[in-house]
Amino acid sequence: MSLVRLKIKGISYSQTQNGAYALILNEVDGDRKLPIVIGAFEAQSIAIALEKEIKPPRPLTHDLFKNFADRFNIVIKQVIIHKLVDGVFYSSIISETEEKEEIIDARTSDAIALALRFNAPIFTYKTILDKAGIFLKFSSKDKEGDEDDSIMVNEILQEGETVEISADPSGGYREMTLEELNKELDSAVANEDYEKAAKIRDEISKRS
Repeated sequence: MSLVRLKIKGISYSQTQNGAYALILNEVDGDRKLPIVIGAFEAQSIAIALEKEIKPPRPLTHDLFKNFADRFNIVIKQVIIHKLVDGVFYSSIISETEEKEEIIDARTSDAIALALRFNAPIFTYKTILDKAGIFLKFSSKDKEGDEDDSIMVNEILQEGETVEISADPSGGYREMTLEELNKELDSAVANEDYEKAAKIRDEISKRS
């Protein structure tokens, strides 16, 4: 199976889950986006890694892991999002120490937070992107700018680490027909509501 390299396009607030965020990954050589719902702490950690000038007074969990790995000459070579089951993405961290490669299972949000700190590339399989990716058409102006238009670092950092996520993860989509779901997906994509689009996409995938 062929791998597709991804980059972080941005982080946006969840429209339905209090304290949740949608992490938007974009294929490097294409226009498809892969939205992944993550928690507030992981969003904060990723935002800090993206905003190079922000240094927390004490190491966050992912910073601590980086310091620990540096001390024992452990390097993260790449992160692979390798599986999608019932709307949940599974990832592997490919690490290396003393020329020995290890594969470590990890939550996708943690794996990406660490990949940023190690400057490691992020990949997924083409089959996963074909199944879960959302294709958007950009104007020439959007392509020329290529900016991370949905990263809201300051707002995320102000949220803190203690917000609890409490909402119906299905969003009520279980009661909809496939035709209704596809219409809702088109509407969510048009409005750039990636978190909603991800949930609808997952519900459609379950029925495929």
